[in-house]
Amino acid sequence: MAARGPSNQPLLLIAGLGQGIWIWRELLPLLEREYPVIAFEAQGTGRLAHLPPRRTIDEMAADARGLLDAPAHVLGFSMGGYIALTLALTTPEVVTSLLLLGTAGGGPGRVPRPRYVADAMTEALGLPDAEFALRTMPFTVSPAWVDAHPERFEKMLAARIENPTPVELLDAHVEACYRFYEQGCPVERIEVPALVVHGNEDLIVPVENGRRLAERLQRAEYVELPGRGHNLMFEDPESAARLALDFLA
Repeated sequence: MAARGPSNQPLLLIAGLGQGIWIWRELLPLLEREYPVIAFEAQGTGRLAHLPPRRTIDEMAADARGLLDAPAHVLGFSMGGYIALTLALTTPEVVTSLLLLGTAGGGPGRVPRPRYVADAMTEALGLPDAEFALRTMPFTVSPAWVDAHPERFEKMLAARIENPTPVELLDAHVEACYRFYEQGCPVERIEVPALVVHGNEDLIVPVENGRRLAERLQRAEYVELPGRGHNLMFEDPESAARLALDFLA
């Protein structure tokens, strides 16, 4: 992969739906070896748990913009990818490149998650947070990985339970995502180079969405990871870090 920009530029990390910065605990140390890293904390999570969650992707992109006083590389995962794409469209002067993991551009071509996954997620709503996590987190990684790495899965599950997702935060982010899906994002207008990475066993944002996103972007490189699911930062942080650092060089 070609070099993209000077290493003194920071790397902004934007997490997914309902997630706090805890989601980067496996990936962050690998990235910090080469780049100064800024982790975006969404309202309603972590240290900002006392603030009402944002209900649109545009609002969250504006909050992310507030963290930057100079151009940066932007890595967005899942819903964080929607925020990163929006940031690149609304304030292109602060985005040097995009790294997009397990995400999509919305619009009429969106491929929804399998019905059984959507039903399981809906049925788990309203359960105590730990039970919700236990029922839904297996869908965020590949089935084979759970069987092969039970200890690592338990570690991921424990991290999720240690950082509860309030129902109001989940509702707000779901509302933001569905609005993004319906409106779509004119990603064809984005001019910065992008790396799109997707697991081919992603049950949350099916892989067809990542393929289509890469086709629509002007300057995208696409990498598909076989046997990987949605939560690449936990399932395969080594590959995610290597791809990101090779792209940024």
